[in-house]
Amino acid sequence: MIAGLVAITPAAGTVGPIGALVLGAIGSVGAYYFVTVVKIRMGYDDSLDVFGIHGVAGIIGAIGTGILTAPSLGGTGGDDYAIGAQTLVQAQAVLLTIVWCGVVSYALFKLIDATMGLRVSRDDERQGLDISSHGEQAYHL
Repeated sequence: MIAGLVAITPAAGTVGPIGALVLGAIGSVGAYYFVTVVKIRMGYDDSLDVFGIHGVAGIIGAIGTGILTAPSLGGTGGDDYAIGAQTLVQAQAVLLTIVWCGVVSYALFKLIDATMGLRVSRDDERQGLDISSHGEQAYHL
């Protein structure tokens, strides 16, 4: 359900009800595939499936907006709307966003790693961050 809502968010207000259902369904399937197959095969750490759900469904929704905003498909595009041209613009915006986020994140990770480190000590990790960082126990047994 969350993946469907993420997928329709970029297109909110520009697609019709059927377009919203289509984007939600495709976004959900794409997110499910990334969470259950791609993450396992690639072995990356995404414990809350943030990229698998928000990243993938958002990309699908952003690119799908270029297609489903067409007036012939129930969208709000004008008389001169061109599906191919708008989809290309949407894909370029997605690519630019991915590159921007990757470069800025890399720079910030390097800066943090150089100043205070990205990981806690092994002892803190074994003890649990609730106790070592926050001084409290998450689960009372």
